[in-house]
Amino acid sequence: MKTLYTAEALATGDGRNGHGRTTDGKVDVDLAAPTEMGGSGNGTNPEQLFAVGYAACYHSALRLVAGQQKADVTDSSVGAKVSIGPNDAGGFELAVVLEVTLPNLDHDTAQALADKAHEVCPYSNATRGNIDVQITVSDD
Repeated sequence: MKTLYTAEALATGDGRNGHGRTTDGKVDVDLAAPTEMGGSGNGTNPEQLFAVGYAACYHSALRLVAGQQKADVTDSSVGAKVSIGPNDAGGFELAVVLEVTLPNLDHDTAQALADKAHEVCPYSNATRGNIDVQITVSDD
């Protein structure tokens, strides 16, 4: 792979109850397990950070493929829900639901663009075959 960019971050403290910071200082957050997992909830958590990253990356891929087809993506958005739960091997696994809104396109066109974006997005390519990722297209 020809590298275009490398992000670098460091987690310190007690993992989910610690601190995370990128080397350039643009992300600098306290981490805390959510209350649903027995934590204080007084900080962000890896699932929230993953959700923001995946939503932004996928939305960028969606806008790229839509632009190639000259589709109107005005007021488009992508929401991401990242869930965590136990797996059958004694560890944990993630699942993702991406919620795509393309209000200026008919459902079939929006679905085709969403499917194409899933082929292009680096997060989708990284997770494919590893975790369940569902894509829903809103008719709003």
